[in-house]
Amino acid sequence: MVKKKPLRLIAEMARKIRAYRELKSRPRQSQKYALDYDTMKRPLTGKMLPVLAWQDVRRESRLFSLLAGMRLFGIGRVFTRKSWLEDHTEPSYWEITKVKVDYTAENMDHGQAWGILTYKGKREEEVKEVDKVMYHDWRIVPKHLEQQFKDFVPLPEPPVRYVIYPPLLRAMKLARHRQVEGSVLTEEPLLPLERDVVLTKDYFQSQDQGRNVRQETAV
Repeated sequence: MVKKKPLRLIAEMARKIRAYRELKSRPRQSQKYALDYDTMKRPLTGKMLPVLAWQDVRRESRLFSLLAGMRLFGIGRVFTRKSWLEDHTEPSYWEITKVKVDYTAENMDHGQAWGILTYKGKREEEVKEVDKVMYHDWRIVPKHLEQQFKDFVPLPEPPVRYVIYPPLLRAMKLARHRQVEGSVLTEEPLLPLERDVVLTKDYFQSQDQGRNVRQETAV
């Protein structure tokens, strides 16, 4: 029988202590995403926010700035973002299901949140952590508009009409174009899944001629 290696209790305890100290030494949400609004820099990292974001930082709110002033920290409410409202016609929003607040923050306006994401009208079933909570473009959806957001039915996706050529056929097509045209094809060649055929009189005559040639036997 193989002799079991004895457990080193002191080494195991030391490993747990190091892991605990590493966990406690990590910066909290309020420290990690703190922002000096005069210099637009984060004190922890010293990085400055992009100039294009300064206007939204001064006018808009972070997610936890909105959650901190709500009953039950906004659980069950619907939140969207300014960029989603401007870029998409379909509703995109988060439905908050769980909140973990950083109580060390002065106004309790930092932490983590979880919810169900609906992006461009397509609702996901899995609950996951809300990303970009530190961005200054969050907005709460009013109560009387929540059902309108949720009742949206996305349009079916259009059928796929073109696909990328297989590697060998793609190389042959590019080589053929270079040989005939004398230039390099700049656009990616696409293979149509359906062939558009104009049903004219000449088309049917050519089909009949081809059928007759195949039926003839060699003399």
